[in-house]
Amino acid sequence: MLNDPRLIVGLDLPSIEAAKAMVDRIGEGVSFYKIGLTLLARPGGVELAHELRARGKAVFQDWKLHDIGAQVEGAARAVAEGGCDLLTVHAEPQVMSGAVRGRDAAGTDTKILGVTVLTSLSEADLAAIGYGATAADLVAQRVRQALDCGIDGVVSSPLEAARVRAIALAAGRPDFLIVTPGVRPVGSEKGDQQRVATPQAALQAGATHLVVARPVIGDPDPVMAAGRIAGEMSEVRS
Repeated sequence: MLNDPRLIVGLDLPSIEAAKAMVDRIGEGVSFYKIGLTLLARPGGVELAHELRARGKAVFQDWKLHDIGAQVEGAARAVAEGGCDLLTVHAEPQVMSGAVRGRDAAGTDTKILGVTVLTSLSEADLAAIGYGATAADLVAQRVRQALDCGIDGVVSSPLEAARVRAIALAAGRPDFLIVTPGVRPVGSEKGDQQRVATPQAALQAGATHLVVARPVIGDPDPVMAAGRIAGEMSEVRS
């Protein structure tokens, strides 16, 4: 079965047991998993992340840390010391700088990602929150701040990926990671995501990794679903 390491499957499931059963069911078809707050907050959630890494899987711990710099520094150090491939924080300068300090103190290769604008937010949502900028402009501002803080990449929607890639290249960072949720294969429903694209379109726009949850874990045959998405992705090489 085709396996693309750029595909990150989100284990957006209600229990640790359901997540473990899904990983066992998919087997070698997926090598990278995201664990979000619902599972991380449960007893055994962090242990699940460590268990997956022990099984040879790459793990994205999607904490979206957001606190004063000192607290984020301590939390990022703890997560990195425990073993983590990708860790998210909100893309605010104090938060990102604290995360970098914590990761560096841990002495690991954990990659820090800044969450720019949640893909569930529409332009109307941003206006209601009080932002005067469009989603695209707010993402661009936060990407420049992320580069200044020295983090490894950002999470942004596929619709902003091309602009993020251009900003990163202009800053001399071709290695800058662009991890995109809101990816939906052709024919899939949007769900609660607002700014979405197909796997091929997201990669062509500059994404380095795609996060896909429901189109895989909600499919009657998640193994075949993951394989179809990997097949779509294989048409676009990094």
